[in-house]
Amino acid sequence: MTIEQAKQMDMVDYLSGLGFQPTKISVNSYWYHSPLHDEKTPSFKVNRRMNRWYDFADGKGGNLVDFGILFHHCSISDFLQKLDSPVIALKYQITKQSNPDNEGNTISILSTHSISSYPLLKYLHERRIALPVAEQYLKEIRYQIGDKTYYALGFKNDAEGYELRNASFKGSSSPKDSTFINNGAKELAVFEGFFNFLSYKNMYYNQQEPLCNYLVLNSTSFFEKRLPKMQEHTCVHLFLDNDRTGQKFTQKALDLDKEKFRDERHLYHRYDDLNDWLVHIGLSQKQQVKQKL
Repeated sequence: MTIEQAKQMDMVDYLSGLGFQPTKISVNSYWYHSPLHDEKTPSFKVNRRMNRWYDFADGKGGNLVDFGILFHHCSISDFLQKLDSPVIALKYQITKQSNPDNEGNTISILSTHSISSYPLLKYLHERRIALPVAEQYLKEIRYQIGDKTYYALGFKNDAEGYELRNASFKGSSSPKDSTFINNGAKELAVFEGFFNFLSYKNMYYNQQEPLCNYLVLNSTSFFEKRLPKMQEHTCVHLFLDNDRTGQKFTQKALDLDKEKFRDERHLYHRYDDLNDWLVHIGLSQKQQVKQKL
């Protein structure tokens, strides 16, 4: 991509792909909390008609290339290379991505890397997952849908497929399966999704953790298939979601064996799931409401 081609890219769409949404829109003026620094009052404006930005707090502005080299801390040539591989799912592309079984929308894994992209690091921070915890189980995945290339956090399943997540996208590559982590323990902890599993690991960050095996279902459709594996353990701790499906499968397990299976949802009974509890714990009620808006 040339510099002139890069300058023609829509600045608002590019910011959306990075996970930044305007706090206020007035005709052609789009106001943001600055992506270049922390602030409480939005000072970053994009004039969409002119396709230029200005940061009133820093007194800097320019075109998309000027923004890119500041945001990514890179040279112009490095930024142009990044633009040659579009990697964040924009909001108008999510509908197609969420149905990978449709013709032309199959997810193909291109490569795996250590987590390094700022939007993914920011996403982990928002989910309150410490990077050392994430790096044990996640990879940065480059994947393709149709002729478009993206990246996401990837959690590997037992069939060599990946659960894929970024701030704008939730999906999985084929084949779909659950993930069993064998630590040679007699007890097992079961989670619906990998962010709940990572939340559990994060709880014991820098602390002594009980010896335990882990089963991440990646979909509750695998619950019954994985029951034999659960029953191999002397004790099974169920950390399922606080919804009808989570209640259904938790009750199913308790009906099978109330001594073996334990419902651990009491820890986060006021929250959607374990990660929701981790994100909001320690916040005031006012802060929690604001964060959910």
